[in-house]
Amino acid sequence: METPDKTAAESGAADSGAAGSESAPATSIATQSWEQASADPTYRAAVVDLLGALAYGELAAFERLAEDAKLAPSLADKAELASMASAEFHHFEKLRERLARIDEDPTAAMEPFAAALDDFHRLTAPSDWLEGLIKAYVGDSIASDFYREVAARLDADTRALVLSVLDDTGHSSFAVEKVRAAIEADPRVGGRLALWARRLMGEALSQAQRVVADRDALSTMLVGGVADGFDLAEVGKMFSRITEAHTKRMAALGLAA
Repeated sequence: METPDKTAAESGAADSGAAGSESAPATSIATQSWEQASADPTYRAAVVDLLGALAYGELAAFERLAEDAKLAPSLADKAELASMASAEFHHFEKLRERLARIDEDPTAAMEPFAAALDDFHRLTAPSDWLEGLIKAYVGDSIASDFYREVAARLDADTRALVLSVLDDTGHSSFAVEKVRAAIEADPRVGGRLALWARRLMGEALSQAQRVVADRDALSTMLVGGVADGFDLAEVGKMFSRITEAHTKRMAALGLAA
């Protein structure tokens, strides 16, 4: 999963454990091991959902990057995307292995999320190389911000795994460099890409809401039924932090949010 590099141009974007300047509060579950926390069947179901959603997201990212490589304008760009696709598949393997290790079928865990993620990618298929870079940088980073927020409310073992698969694959700095160079060469490109990024933001948030609404255990975790201290007001703050991080990423690209 691509997450924003912590460069000067992007300072304050997704940080470890929070999407913006206001960090999410930790909960008592965050101090427990998986063995302790998973004794609660609702919490276990929520984590299986979370890992399933993440795993399918990583698999889809691998497929998308491999496909986007075909749009690359140079051999060097094609090789860069191929390397990133390989990193995404490695993240997928880590999640698949964890699901199997806790006696869950990885395919069954991913299946509930396939339709929503496939719909998102179908509705946001890039028409050219630059749109593909914007999608990877903006779209995936929104998802990463969300998962980092949730990670603060997970047991220590699961949190470490989730944060490890959110490690940047190098796509963020690569995308910023290429997009900024394209805008400098032709400023008219900026308006089109800004509109595209706004569309991605809207589709990504709609997809996240759809996924959470369809999964009772996961939605319970988000509103505090499992991870204490996370009420509806905190959900609103979480989305504010995600929006703030998106605005900063757009600025790093030289685009208006």
